[in-house]
Amino acid sequence: MKYFDKILIANRGEIAIRVMRACRELGIDTVAIYSEADKNSLFVHYADEAFPVGPAPPSKSYLNMERIIAVAKTAGAEAIHPGYGFLAENAAFSGLCEEEGITFIGPKKKTIAAMGSKIRSKQTMKDAGVPVLPGTDGGIDDISKAAKIADEIGYPVIVKASAGGGGIGMQIVHDPSEIEQAIEGAMRIAESAFGDRTVFIEKYLQKPRHVEVQVFCDEHNNGVHMFERECSIQRRHQKLIEEAPCPVMTPELRERMTDSALKVADAADYVNAGTVEFLYDNGNYYFMEMNTRLQVEHTITELITGIDLVRQQIVVAAGDPLEYAQEDITIRGHAIECRINAEDPLNNFAADPGKIVRYRSPGGPGIRLDSGIHAGYTIPPHYDSMIAKLCAWGMNRDLAIARMRRAIYEYVILGVKTTLPLHHAIMHNPEFISGNTSTHFLQEEHISKTLKRYIQEDETRMTQLATPLRNDRKIAAISAGLIAVIEKNKQ
Repeated sequence: MKYFDKILIANRGEIAIRVMRACRELGIDTVAIYSEADKNSLFVHYADEAFPVGPAPPSKSYLNMERIIAVAKTAGAEAIHPGYGFLAENAAFSGLCEEEGITFIGPKKKTIAAMGSKIRSKQTMKDAGVPVLPGTDGGIDDISKAAKIADEIGYPVIVKASAGGGGIGMQIVHDPSEIEQAIEGAMRIAESAFGDRTVFIEKYLQKPRHVEVQVFCDEHNNGVHMFERECSIQRRHQKLIEEAPCPVMTPELRERMTDSALKVADAADYVNAGTVEFLYDNGNYYFMEMNTRLQVEHTITELITGIDLVRQQIVVAAGDPLEYAQEDITIRGHAIECRINAEDPLNNFAADPGKIVRYRSPGGPGIRLDSGIHAGYTIPPHYDSMIAKLCAWGMNRDLAIARMRRAIYEYVILGVKTTLPLHHAIMHNPEFISGNTSTHFLQEEHISKTLKRYIQEDETRMTQLATPLRNDRKIAAISAGLIAVIEKNKQ
């Protein structure tokens, strides 16, 4: 069955290719949009059609809603898949698509808006009986009153931006003397980043795990969960490594947590793919937020369930019921994802864009690589630094770790600094191997102390493995040839 004739992908890089792959399997034509910086990117050539949408800055291209809608109309696209990031959780864009008669592959405008406010969503979940962290009930309008609440719930506390994400604007406060300055600072950052200075206070957990549940709902009152993912290893509140299932999950805890996640989806009148994020600490879990989109780490859920989440997004957006009932969905094995970022782990994870001069991807049993890069590709400085997602699957966690180690060993990226050595170090860390992680893992394990050794080892290894590809002109020719083949096959 063909759910749509043509879908526009309002994104770039590896997620654009990921969505296009699902469309190709369904016999759906794809439309890429690209900025001036991305005109030679692989995803542009992989699509059936491609249209420029503006200069490199996202505000003038990938966030240009009117221009994207105009391209969709010109191309005759019936639906738009936003991927993640950019416009994926933009309620106005979802509403604009609806106004223009274009299907937005994701939840409705009202749901995105409701879940986009941390304060509003937290109150909704509290009313639905889902556990939430103690804190202020609404936005802070009286700093002295907020300080009193902080005293009541006990330090440390965390000040958060209601409209925020990615850790932006968060301020951890350990002492009452710091609370006023933290609130004022968080307000300034929130207003600058999100145009909304509303902040609130929550109890800060010292060593929590970040555990999230994948949910999926259709328009026919069917709702399922696809189990959980462990996402505790982070830098600056942004995930680096995810695994499924969670290493410390018990059947009783899973039943409670997934039941809460489905309550969240029901309370939000949710349709399509969504993720409910929890903080877990000493047997208790607390609702944190709901991501109203496909997650970066959807890959590991696909690996342990065998379900193509992007396909299900398209099926549900077309108005059909989910292809799976809850009893059809089971856990098979264990999967780990490492986000490969063009960053310098020794320099506070500073982005390191530039040209990839040598490249060789890993493979073999249980390995999945989602990527939009190749030898000779120049990583632009204008966008998120994630360039690939490396996943390993095994029948158990030990095998998944062993396969990830082997895949990291095989992976060659030269010309820019990446997080590969960091992942190398983590995969050999005794605490990680035992499943003993928290959101403070990187700080507590002092990975940076051993990272220089891993960086030196990996550079030597990559150079040896890349020996047959030493000629940069040959690399460029191979990459150009790959793109030429793709273009020829489209004709």
